[in-house]
Amino acid sequence: MNKQQFLAAIRQRIGSLPQQDIDRSIDFYAEMIDDRIEEGLSEEEAVAAMGTPEEIAAQILSENPRTQRPAAAPKSARGLKAWEIVLLIIGSPLWVPLLLAAAIIVLSLYIVLWSVIIVLYAADLCFVAGAISGIFGATVLFCTGQAAQALLFLGAGITCIGLTVLWFVLSTAAAKGVWLLTKLPFTHRKGDAQ
Repeated sequence: MNKQQFLAAIRQRIGSLPQQDIDRSIDFYAEMIDDRIEEGLSEEEAVAAMGTPEEIAAQILSENPRTQRPAAAPKSARGLKAWEIVLLIIGSPLWVPLLLAAAIIVLSLYIVLWSVIIVLYAADLCFVAGAISGIFGATVLFCTGQAAQALLFLGAGITCIGLTVLWFVLSTAAAKGVWLLTKLPFTHRKGDAQ
């Protein structure tokens, strides 16, 4: 193989590199061949002394940082071995019902928490109904001439208005607390994700 064929073979194998890196490598090996020819070797002997184009191309590619690929990350997840699969299948009559029971318990806790909030808001609606009926009853009683009972109904209606406002504020605070509590298991902090 002569010098031109040798350099062409190298150029072909390192074609994935940027052009300036290819030119620099080809110039380097061309100069090395020329130096050996000046030392008295023939062109074919100088080329043969360099090694094969495959070896030189592999060396050039390994020394070029643009072609080095990062080492593959170690696999963290591994497949199950046969005996582990057998144990999972044999143990399934035990662990499947336990897992299902745990899921049902968690679901019932969520339902109970939100049922409490619904009951709190329902009680607030009862106070609203009491306020409306107290004021309406007081109006009817005033019109019929029963002033004492009308004042009693009016006082009860105004009390229910105050309780409605207070109960709504408390119910809303409880709802926010339950919302934060129920979404807590699903939130991921940055430290946990890493």
